[in-house]
Amino acid sequence: MPNHKICSMAFSKIYSLYVQKAEKKNRTEEEVIQIICRLTGYSSDCLANYVDGETDLATFFAEAPTLNPNVSLIKGVVCGVRVEEVEDPLMRKIRYLDKLIDELAKGKSMEKILRS
Repeated sequence: MPNHKICSMAFSKIYSLYVQKAEKKNRTEEEVIQIICRLTGYSSDCLANYVDGETDLATFFAEAPTLNPNVSLIKGVVCGVRVEEVEDPLMRKIRYLDKLIDELAKGKSMEKILRS
């Protein structure tokens, strides 16, 4: 398994970047929270502990209660890479989240983003 630099970054730092990206496009932090909780199975209260802490991204995903069973519906390109073709399981999870936040910033409805 390749050791990607992003895996050792603090989730709180990545989270703040996601929120900034969303807010620049007139979306809300609550929508970012909803997306992350839906993908990972964390409750919003539990997620708040990670947002305030120094847990790295690898640990954040390793401790996630359950990945949403509909992740296979997340398809497309993030940073020039097809999400569904990423082989490393951790990087695939990170790319899933990146893709969902990208969709939020591009103005998609929450129903479509959450694959409801």
